[in-house]
Amino acid sequence: MITIDKDLLSPRLLGRANDSHKGDYGHLLIVAGCERMPGAAVLAMGAALKSGCGLVTLHSTARALQACANNFPSAMLSEDPGRQFSAMPIADISRYSAIAVGPGLGKEPVTVRALLDLLCSVCELAIPTVLDADALNILSEMPDWQDLIPRGSVLTPHLGELRRLFPQGTSDGEAAVKEFCGKTESVLVMKGYRSRVFSPSSECFINTTGNPGMAKGGSGDVLAGLVGGLMARGYSALDASLLGVWIHGYAGDTLTANYTAEAYSSRDLIDWLWTGFAILYKDG
Repeated sequence: MITIDKDLLSPRLLGRANDSHKGDYGHLLIVAGCERMPGAAVLAMGAALKSGCGLVTLHSTARALQACANNFPSAMLSEDPGRQFSAMPIADISRYSAIAVGPGLGKEPVTVRALLDLLCSVCELAIPTVLDADALNILSEMPDWQDLIPRGSVLTPHLGELRRLFPQGTSDGEAAVKEFCGKTESVLVMKGYRSRVFSPSSECFINTTGNPGMAKGGSGDVLAGLVGGLMARGYSALDASLLGVWIHGYAGDTLTANYTAEAYSSRDLIDWLWTGFAILYKDG
């Protein structure tokens, strides 16, 4: 098992050219939120905007878009006609460098159909994709779900979601997860205490940041947005996952040191993501 720490991450950092512009740093599409859960979309968007990518578009319901615009003026917006994810964001999604889908989507039949349509297009276009939360819950109910995963994806399940995806494989450790990652050339982030990251080549990395103060609703939405933004920025699925879990956990550690583990929310994580970036770029 390989430890995720500053020594591992610093050499993987990407730089920014002096003569660059926003188009050089990628465009992330986030598909998240519904009328009942607009906050998930807001959290994912906020983290993506702190990832270093150039542009971020949220496709969601009118309520979620309004909440996002109120919080993050630089967000770009794409309105779904329904009360939940029900239609493709645009006819041509090839303009996006990466996609993050799942937080707060719900599992309505119309959302299931829309997700399958999106995954079909993503597979054809080979767009790097983060699959989180309800995207994983929907897929876990399909017997052939592994065949629907775009190559080079990142899956970010917590333990409950992992058990739904691999009901036959968690008792013997990590064999089923490693087999899946190799088959699909994807990365799986097993979220939780000392989050683990599994690579397509059967490597297993263990994170060294994070604490129980992060065990609050929405922390995973922040991670999904951050990893998606890093992929749009130009990092590989593996490097985006390694950087994402460490920076996300470092923000939580900094908040706990300043406010205790009790007195902050997942929204606060967004505003402290910079601390992880700062220490990595300083040492790098």
